[in-house]
Amino acid sequence: MLEIKNLSKKFNIGTENELTVFDGFNLTINKGECTGILGANGCGKSTLFNIISGVLTQDGGEILLNDENINNLKESERSKFIGRVHQNPSMGVSPSLTILENISLSDKKCQKFGLKKLINRNKIDEFKEILKTLDLGLENMLNTEVKFLSGGQRQSLSLLMATIKKPELLLLDEHTAALDPKTSRLIMDKTRELIKSHSLTTMMISHNVRDALNYSDRIIMLDKGHVALDVRSKDINEKELMKIYNSRNYESSLAEAV
Repeated sequence: MLEIKNLSKKFNIGTENELTVFDGFNLTINKGECTGILGANGCGKSTLFNIISGVLTQDGGEILLNDENINNLKESERSKFIGRVHQNPSMGVSPSLTILENISLSDKKCQKFGLKKLINRNKIDEFKEILKTLDLGLENMLNTEVKFLSGGQRQSLSLLMATIKKPELLLLDEHTAALDPKTSRLIMDKTRELIKSHSLTTMMISHNVRDALNYSDRIIMLDKGHVALDVRSKDINEKELMKIYNSRNYESSLAEAV
């Protein structure tokens, strides 16, 4: 379970451009559930993810993961138990390394090792079996550099790498936004399989109402750093959700995304 208590965050403090993103923000994410995070650009979604993962430091408040305070942990330390998949398919992988080298890096996350000892040959068969679950034939391309893969293949690999150690929290940051509709659907289906099979506690930022409803257990809508809506996905339909979204003067781009 993730608990965010009395979170505050400002940018450009003391200048004419000072911006308050969060002021006394509270949120609890239930263990083993997928929570869809909706909201217009600038409402605080990515800032929230960056604070949770340790990319940004909050000005005040607490972040607890499974009752442990993680406020003072660096991003590298949090990566032991927090997985993240970014919108850009290349951000979660090392393009110049092979598929085998990438998955080996994820398997040895936060461990000390030399590059010569990166690959554990005894685990190659295990890695192949894991890659087979993607149904993309990547298990037969272990020595292919990731830069030669398609966006969908890279994002699938990134998703697998983020979940291979079964993190306590998985952050999906618009992870299908850069993909075509067919590939996006494939990635979303694989995402659901991994979340369910590993019982992963997941937060998923999306600009697609339909995906948020179909692939999450709960919907959180943010507006100017506050929770504008908190509802079980099964208790609201797409039309109702769009009406709420539009009534709060959100950008029309969300409607176009569905």
